[in-house]
Amino acid sequence: MKNSKKLFRIMTMCLMIVMMMSVTVFAEGEATEYVPKLYSTAWALVPPVVAITLALITKEVYSSLFVGIAVGGIFYGGGNFERTITHVLNDGLIGVLSDPYNVGILIFLVILGAMVSLMNRAGGSAAFGRWAGQHIKTRVGAQITTIILGCLIFIDDYFNCLTVGSVMRPITDKHNVSRAKLAYLIDSTAAPICIIAPISSWAAAVTGFVPGEDGLSVFVQAIPFNFYALFTILMMLGLVLLKVDYGPMKLHEDNAKKGDIFTTGARPYAYNEDDGKKENTKGHVLDLLIPIFSLIVFCVIGMIYTGGFFSGESIVTAFSNADASVGLALGSFFALVVTILLYVLRKALTFKECMDCIPEGFKSMVPAIMILTFAWALKAMTDSLGAAPFVEGIMKGNAEALMNFLPAVIFLVGCFLAFATGTSWGTFGILIPIVVGVFSNDHQMMIIAISACMAGAVCGDHCSPISDTTIMASAGSQSDHVNHVSTQIPYAATVAVISCITYIIAGFTKSAAISLGFGLIAVLGTLAFIRSREKANGTYIE
Repeated sequence: MKNSKKLFRIMTMCLMIVMMMSVTVFAEGEATEYVPKLYSTAWALVPPVVAITLALITKEVYSSLFVGIAVGGIFYGGGNFERTITHVLNDGLIGVLSDPYNVGILIFLVILGAMVSLMNRAGGSAAFGRWAGQHIKTRVGAQITTIILGCLIFIDDYFNCLTVGSVMRPITDKHNVSRAKLAYLIDSTAAPICIIAPISSWAAAVTGFVPGEDGLSVFVQAIPFNFYALFTILMMLGLVLLKVDYGPMKLHEDNAKKGDIFTTGARPYAYNEDDGKKENTKGHVLDLLIPIFSLIVFCVIGMIYTGGFFSGESIVTAFSNADASVGLALGSFFALVVTILLYVLRKALTFKECMDCIPEGFKSMVPAIMILTFAWALKAMTDSLGAAPFVEGIMKGNAEALMNFLPAVIFLVGCFLAFATGTSWGTFGILIPIVVGVFSNDHQMMIIAISACMAGAVCGDHCSPISDTTIMASAGSQSDHVNHVSTQIPYAATVAVISCITYIIAGFTKSAAISLGFGLIAVLGTLAFIRSREKANGTYIE
C-alpha cells in the first residue's frame, strides 16, 4: 500500500512538472480549427488507461481520474499551458456539467437520493425489511430476490442500479451479503438486462446506430447471439445457487458471513448508515412500494413522452426516440411529489421533515456525482484526442481479411474501447456502422457481428472503473467503488473469455443453438470446477 501511494505521488509530481514546463508557451491564435498533433493515434487511449491503472493500484478514484483528465489535457495542448488548462476546465469539467443530458442524469440522481432518504425517514425501508425478514430466510434467497428485481426493472440501467440498490440493500445486509457482492448483482442486472430487452433505453440507442436497416428487428434477432449478457445472467445464478465465489470477492463474502459486509475500511457512504436511527418504526410496506411504483410508472411515462408517444407515435417508436435523461428527470420529479404528498397526508412525516430529506439525499449522492463528473470529463478528453476515428480506422483496415473471426475480434475491440472510454453507447456508434457496411451481403453474419459489438461494449462497460453504470452500481449498493471494480473484474473476465470463444464458434457455424450450448456448458463447467477445487482445498463455506 505504501509503495502504491509513493508511486502515485511520483506520477502526480511528474505531471505537475510537465505542466509547469509548458507555462512559457502561449496560444498562437491560429485562424484554422485547432487539431492536436496526437489526434487519432494510439495516444488518444492513454489518458483513460492511466486513470484506470492508477485507480486499481492506489485504490483512490477521484485523484486517479483527475490525473487521467490532466494527461488528456496535456496531450491535447501539445505543450501549450493556456490551451491545456482551458481545455481541461472549459471543454472538460465545465463542458460536461453544462451538457443538458448530463445535467438530467444528475437531477435524477439527486431526486432518487432524496426519495431514498424520505423512505428511510418515513419507515418504509424498515417496514419492507421486516416484511422481507419474514419471507426471505436465507442469503441465497436475498441474492435471488435481488437478481429477480434487477431483471424486472429493464427500462434503463441507471434507474435499475439505484432502485434495486435502495430496495434490496437492507435485506442483503440483514443476511450478511457483502456490499461488493450486492454491487456485482446490481451491475450484472443493469446493462446485461437492458441490452437484451427490446423496450429499454439501450435498445433505443442501438436501433439508432443501424443505418439502412430496421433497427428494432435487428436488435431482436441479435438477442440469441448476445452471449456476454446471457452468460452473465447464467453466471450470477450459478454463483448464488452453487454458493461459489472466487478471486477478491471470496474474501469479501467470507468476511460478510462473519459479520463484516465491507471488508475494507473504505466506506464512502458511511454517513448514510446514521439514517437508520431516524427511521419511523410505525412505517408501512406501502410507504416504500408506492414511491417505487410511482417512480417506475412516471419514468416510463417520462421516457415515452420525450419520444413523442403523446404526439401520435407508437410506443415502440417512442422508446426508440426517447431521451432517457429528460424522461428520468421528469419521472423522478413527479414521483418525488407523490412521495411527499403520501407521507404528509398519512402524517408519516411533516412537510418540514420531508424538506430536510432533500439535502440529505443530495449528500448521499455526492460520491457518485463526483466520480460521474470526472468520468465524463475524462471521456471528453479522449473524444477530443480522436479515440473514435483511431479505432474506426483500424477496424475498417482489417475487417475484410478476418470475416469468420470478425465477431470475436469485434467483441474484443468493443471490450477494450468501452473499458477505456467508459461508454457502451459510444462504442455502439463507432463499431455498428462498420459492421453493417462489411456484412451488407451476409445478413446472418451481420446480426452475429452486431451482437458481438453490443456484448463487447457491455463487457467493457461492466469492467471499467470509469463507466457510469459501474459508478451507479457502487452508489446503489453503497459500496466502495474500487472494491466493486476489483471484485467484479474476475467474474466479468471469466464470462468474457467464454463469450469470445463462443463468438469464434458462431462465426463458423452461424448457429445460435450450437454456440449457446457450448457457452452454457462452459459457464456451468467452470463454476463446478471451482466449487470442487474449493471443497478439495477445504475452503468451501456454506
